Amino acid sequence: MPNTPDNAWIHAIESFLLDEPAVEAIRLDPESKKVEMATLGRVDGELLQAKLAEVLRTIDAKWLKQVPEHTAMFDVSKSGGVMQIGKPSCPTAPKFWKWREFEWPEADEIEQESDDEWRTLAVQAAICGLALVAGYLVEKFADAPMWVSQVLFGISLISGGWDAAKDAWENIREGRLDVHFLMLAVALGAVAVGAWEEGALLLFLFSTSGALEHFVLYRTHREINALTKAAPKFAHVLLPDGTTEDRGVASLRIGDVIVVKPDELFPVDGTVASGLTAADESTLTGEALPITKETGAAIFGGTLNLWGLVQVRVDKPATQSALAKIITLIQTAQHMRAPSQRFTDRFGTRYTILTLSIVAVMFFVWWLAFGIPPFENTAASKSSFYRAMTLLVVMSPCALVLSIPSAILAAIAWGARHGVLFRGGAAIEKLAEVDVIAMDKTGTLTEGEMKVAKIESFPAGREEDVLRIAVSLESNSNHPIARAITQHGLTQGIVAEKLAEFQSIAGQGLRGRSEDGLSYVGRRELVKDSALGDALAGVPDAPLGFSEVWVLHEQIVGRILLKDEVRPGSRAVLESLAKDGVRTIMLTGDRRAAATEVAKQLGLSEVRAGLHPEDKVAAIRELTQQGRKVAMVGDGVNDAPSLAAAYVSVAMGARGSDAALEQSDVVLMKDKIEKLLSARRISQQARRIIQQNIFISLGSVIVMAVASLFGIVPLTLGVLTHEGSTVVVCLNSLRLLFKKE
Repeated sequence: MPNTPDNAWIHAIESFLLDEPAVEAIRLDPESKKVEMATLGRVDGELLQAKLAEVLRTIDAKWLKQVPEHTAMFDVSKSGGVMQIGKPSCPTAPKFWKWREFEWPEADEIEQESDDEWRTLAVQAAICGLALVAGYLVEKFADAPMWVSQVLFGISLISGGWDAAKDAWENIREGRLDVHFLMLAVALGAVAVGAWEEGALLLFLFSTSGALEHFVLYRTHREINALTKAAPKFAHVLLPDGTTEDRGVASLRIGDVIVVKPDELFPVDGTVASGLTAADESTLTGEALPITKETGAAIFGGTLNLWGLVQVRVDKPATQSALAKIITLIQTAQHMRAPSQRFTDRFGTRYTILTLSIVAVMFFVWWLAFGIPPFENTAASKSSFYRAMTLLVVMSPCALVLSIPSAILAAIAWGARHGVLFRGGAAIEKLAEVDVIAMDKTGTLTEGEMKVAKIESFPAGREEDVLRIAVSLESNSNHPIARAITQHGLTQGIVAEKLAEFQSIAGQGLRGRSEDGLSYVGRRELVKDSALGDALAGVPDAPLGFSEVWVLHEQIVGRILLKDEVRPGSRAVLESLAKDGVRTIMLTGDRRAAATEVAKQLGLSEVRAGLHPEDKVAAIRELTQQGRKVAMVGDGVNDAPSLAAAYVSVAMGARGSDAALEQSDVVLMKDKIEKLLSARRISQQARRIIQQNIFISLGSVIVMAVASLFGIVPLTLGVLTHEGSTVVVCLNSLRLLFKKE
């Protein structure tokens, strides 16, 4: 089958079918953007949707409009614009297939829809809040008719309850009652007994919470889509006549040879066919050092080609590249992680039904059993409806609804002031429950940036001259090691010499000529191949965990040793966690020897090294299956899947990648690992206050509801108690703001 964009998509679908044994066939309609899958047995629909979405996102819909004449492994057919690709089977097998409809992914549309939704909710919440404040001010301080404040409160109620009303209506159509319905009922009940502002305040808090939730969803969509868009879209394919042709990455076939230039991303996974270079794989493996890539070396899609021109043989299609796998892992891990539910949501339906049932029953009891007029108030007694509304008000969960978000907002405010960003209330509640913390090495326990550790000259005594020569040449390079040497030179007051000549030697280093003569900076081979090679043969290799840069001059020879330093506070953090009974583990893509060296410095006994992103996810799931609640701390794209799979995810803020930050529940700003302890302590304190708030709010509801059943609670006392419990809950939560770090 010819290698053209028009049929390259079939290979992506074939790979998907091979990887999913429960999927028998796929139907695609590019025009109407419909997709169906035939399955056998029980399947996880959400996981299938996430995996299929990643396959289809890499394929332009226009490519699906032509069907190949045949494929070696699968049956392909087309009827009325609908294409079907299925596994070979017996004639009776399709009778047992179950066809399921899935969504055709449109990343931009999904992102735009999420964007529009949270903005709409935010506008509604803002209108609700402004109208509420205006109504309160008019009622308390302005000499205006009562209907003016009631109109303002009415605007607030409608704006704040609009989205809740839509959700409640959808649930009612499906036979469910939830907290949205109860919020509306309580708001209407408050209006019925004259407490307009109370109902408006409740709906303002509820609508604001909904806007924030949809904003987080929008940001998640945006960052995942940004990661997808950042992947290479084209590749320089080498043709038989020696020329190159730009093709879409999705059209690459296994066995194709592509040309990758310096400072370009490798588009797919492959093997170096010719050439020499170094790759920056820190986004995938966490390895801080550039990795040399010679003929036969493995290349990972999404990594950066630093300086050499190389030819790479394609080993895997774009949908199976390292970067594509990370994106898929993020999406599937999101589906596998159970969403956090608010306390009120856990019993929302039951509480709603219970409250409305009690109120309805008591209305008829007061009316029919005790002979109290149903709607007419008398001097001696209030009507049954008035009593029922009083009962509804005292049973309304306003204090309960505030008990959690008030503490959460106070904890978030405390964290923001102390360099800890909590992305939602679930993170605050769950971080206190963690009993295992897994940490990445590079950028988390270490600084993540190369720094000059030592300068040597042979013979000793001319270390400053070695640094000056290195700075003079490296200041003309953008290599990570070059930046580290240049920065170190600036701190030492070294001034770079002007060069009359400068040349980059592929795979070796740099060459330059100044007034002092000819100089070279680069790999050890520069020295070995020189006249000084024999004399320096006894110089040992760089110590474990160090990288070396050699300097060769007519009168000077030396080397600069660089290292990714351990964060100053890492050891103290690990010791503190151990005292609290928290198990700590290092999960890193670095070599075992380098990881073990860092672990010894930190006193960390449990290390898992040489891990790919999927291996980190597997380690998190293994611990989770053991009944442990795992927090993952990381900073790179390679950490994003394991962050998404963890019970709580923590990202280093200053250097963290967008993917890692957007998958995190907690962000430690300013790159201080010590903030992990601060985050854990405030989460523990917040959790205790939430428990206290729930006890106070539920206790007041129960006491006042029982008293109301006997008709001994006047409306004024009911409202005062209800408002009082709300104030107590808020004041209790505000104590978090004054906690010391």
